[in-house]
Amino acid sequence: MIISIFLVVLAALCLVFLLRVAGGRRSTQTIALEDATSKIQLVDVNAFRNLVDPAEEEFLRDNLPKRDFSRIQRERLRAAIEYAECASRNAAFLLRVGDAARGSSDPALADAGEKLVASALRLRLYAFHAIARLYLGVLFPGTRISLISVTERYERVIRMAVVLQCFSDGRAVSAAR
Repeated sequence: MIISIFLVVLAALCLVFLLRVAGGRRSTQTIALEDATSKIQLVDVNAFRNLVDPAEEEFLRDNLPKRDFSRIQRERLRAAIEYAECASRNAAFLLRVGDAARGSSDPALADAGEKLVASALRLRLYAFHAIARLYLGVLFPGTRISLISVTERYERVIRMAVVLQCFSDGRAVSAAR
C-alpha cells in the first residue's frame, strides 16, 4: 500500500514537472532576434564541464581525505547546480525565440526556429534531470555523477541561437512569453 501511494505521489510530481517545463505564462512580446543572444545569461561552459568532470572528481577523491572530499564535492555540486539552472533559464528564453521564429514567412528562418525549439526543449529537460542528479550528489557526495552531455547540448543550443540570429538579419518577430 505504501509503495502504491509513493508511486502515485511520484507520478503527480512528474506531471507537475512536465507541465512546468512545457507551460508558463504567455504574453505577446516583440523580440529582436539580433538581441536574443545578448539577453542570454553567460554560462562558463569550461567551468561547468570541470565541475561535472568524472576525472576531476576521481582526482579529488584520490587526493583528499574523505571528509574534505565530501565538503569540497558538495561545494562543487552546488556551483554546478547554479550553472545548470542558468542553462535551463537560457533554454526557456530560447524556446520563446525559436517559437517566434517558427512563425516566420522565411522558410530558412522558420526551419532554424524549429530546430532551436527542439534543441532548447531537450536542453531544458536535460538540465532539469541534471539538477535532480546534482542535488542527489549534494546529499550523497560519494555518488558518481557524469553530466558532460548537458554541457555539450548547451553549446549546441547556443550555436543554433547564433545561426537563427544570422538568418534573421535583425528582423523583429512577435513571440509568446
